[in-house]
Amino acid sequence: MSESTMTAAQGAHRSGVDAESSAGGGGSRLRSLLRPLLLVAFLLVLLALPLYVEEFWLRTGFAAFGAIVGAIGLNLLVGTSGQLSLAHAFFLAVGAVSYVYVSGEPGGLGVAELGGLGLPPIIGMIVGVLLAGLAGLIFSPLAARLRGIYLGVASLALVFIGIHVLNSWTEVTGGFNGRAAPSFSLFGFTFANRDPELFVLGVPFREAERLWYLGLVLALAAYLFARNLLRSRPGRALQTQRDSEVAASVMGVNVQGYKARIFLVSSMYAGLAGVMYALSIGSIAPESFGLELSILYLAMIVLGGLGSVNGAVLGAIFVSALPLIFQRYADLIPFVGRGEGLAAGEAARFLFGLAIVLVILFEPAGLAGLANRIFGRFRRRPGGRLTERPPDTPSRSSEPTPSDPPAQGSTT
Repeated sequence: MSESTMTAAQGAHRSGVDAESSAGGGGSRLRSLLRPLLLVAFLLVLLALPLYVEEFWLRTGFAAFGAIVGAIGLNLLVGTSGQLSLAHAFFLAVGAVSYVYVSGEPGGLGVAELGGLGLPPIIGMIVGVLLAGLAGLIFSPLAARLRGIYLGVASLALVFIGIHVLNSWTEVTGGFNGRAAPSFSLFGFTFANRDPELFVLGVPFREAERLWYLGLVLALAAYLFARNLLRSRPGRALQTQRDSEVAASVMGVNVQGYKARIFLVSSMYAGLAGVMYALSIGSIAPESFGLELSILYLAMIVLGGLGSVNGAVLGAIFVSALPLIFQRYADLIPFVGRGEGLAAGEAARFLFGLAIVLVILFEPAGLAGLANRIFGRFRRRPGGRLTERPPDTPSRSSEPTPSDPPAQGSTT
């Protein structure tokens, strides 16, 4: 082959590679722009939903938003930091009770005399979040010295203490019967059916519609804060601490200090979730903050995926919305709510248990891992066609050719 022919072939090969790389770069830029656009479109759909769906779905959505906040907080503690806690229901109770007492009005309920400060609800929400964080901070020195099942048993004691206090401190909690939660308001705007009357495009915006937007804002803020926390230096330190406390200490991480801080953050998340829970139900009762609530939150993060913020969101939606949907459509679901059929709550618990078993056996990364696996099997080629990702094969360039010199010490 002549020198001019070889030069022309090499030039053609380089131009082909350059064209392919430029096309790949264009596809990469397209994908980088597509994701934000999809997120914006999804957010616009959430903003427009109150105009088109009925009240049941809006109230279910607000309950799911509250569960998302609490699940993200617990996932930061258990999934990211590696500290097992069964006390999440206690911190939810602290937030809910603080909100009801600070923003509630004093008065009587039967033979019980209820107290209340009558402060604006936004003050009650802030106080509830801060007091829940303070409770977590007080418990954190004990949590810093325990790990694994020992920490789980120690945190379990808080739940039983909380139930006793809720039943006994009648003036604040309302005792066994509980007490009503005051409607939320912000700068004179009340998140209730009236005061003021509000219509958007001819659709009346009552309590369910208003609470939907409140829950959306709070859940979005909690999500963004958690994502930024995990990407920051403290987030990387927490993940290192979860993998190996010895290695984290050698790298200069203050293990005890980070354990206390993440317990504080997780408890504040739980306090906000407790306030949203009180607003969703419209009242609080001691039986609502038992061990079962803590188990449900653990189910959320296990099903969604430990250590994943997106997984916490998916797990919270699944666990919080499923019983309500079963109750709504009990007559249409086989073996649920028909004569001898299961109650909606029982059927949902059976499904939770089955889902947890399947996740542990087949997809330990949870729903988030399943989604990543599904979308990770596909990639966009430079030409723009969506194709299945081929199995990993060694690159041709790495294979030895006859012209390659033998490796040092080789006899071939």
